[in-house]
Amino acid sequence: MAKEIDSIEKNGTWRLTTLPSGVKAIGVKWVFKTKRNEHGNIEKHKARLVAKGYAQQYGIDYIEVFAPVSRLDTMRLILAIAAQNKWEVY
Repeated sequence: MAKEIDSIEKNGTWRLTTLPSGVKAIGVKWVFKTKRNEHGNIEKHKARLVAKGYAQQYGIDYIEVFAPVSRLDTMRLILAIAAQNKWEVY
């Protein structure tokens, strides 16, 4: 858990701020996972701190959702199209 908190602070994932009046905070929970190797032996223990997003209501707690996740095959396709059209990629 300490490694996860250190990583969150190092990457600036979250920013501690004051809660506006009349607003309820979204809770968090720890998710633990045991990673095993091909022989079934424990390789490492992992912990993640995740927000309880299921407690949010659209239009009240959030307006839009932004999750910066891309699939590798999508990136390959975009790069192939850019190369074919001689576009610059930033």
